[in-house]
Amino acid sequence: MTAHELTIRRTTADDWREVRSLRLEMIRDTPKAYVETLETAQSHDEAEWRMRGARGSAEHGIAIAAIDASGRWVATMGGFVPDASTGPLLVGVYVAPGVRGREVGLADAMLTTIEDWARTESDRLTLHVHEENARARAFYERRGFVATGRTVPYPLAPDELEVEMSRTL
Repeated sequence: MTAHELTIRRTTADDWREVRSLRLEMIRDTPKAYVETLETAQSHDEAEWRMRGARGSAEHGIAIAAIDASGRWVATMGGFVPDASTGPLLVGVYVAPGVRGREVGLADAMLTTIEDWARTESDRLTLHVHEENARARAFYERRGFVATGRTVPYPLAPDELEVEMSRTL
């Protein structure tokens, strides 16, 4: 399978069931990547999931999903601008194990979509990645992101860190 065989599109409020299902899958796969516990995510009501789905068309934000031919959601990424000085942040990156890797090209295709959106907001895209997530850090470095030297405490375990990485667009 390649990225060309998958549909990448913005999410909507009506996608709330798929958004929820993929979010739970993400947290189970990489518990330290999403600043939310499985228990917390499972406790959200429909209104919360609809709001998350609506991020696909948010002002100063984006949420996208990749969907295979059977309709299964297999990946997601998002971005938002918390404030003008921070600029666009990449968040919520997940690619299911069966569609990971350069040969598929899905993460690259999705990140290109996010970068295209980010260019409408700024000339820089920033992200935070858990210090132990070597796979994600290697992907970001391959895509031109570099560590800024700044770190922030990981909200679910303040003795652990998230590394800030940034890239000029």
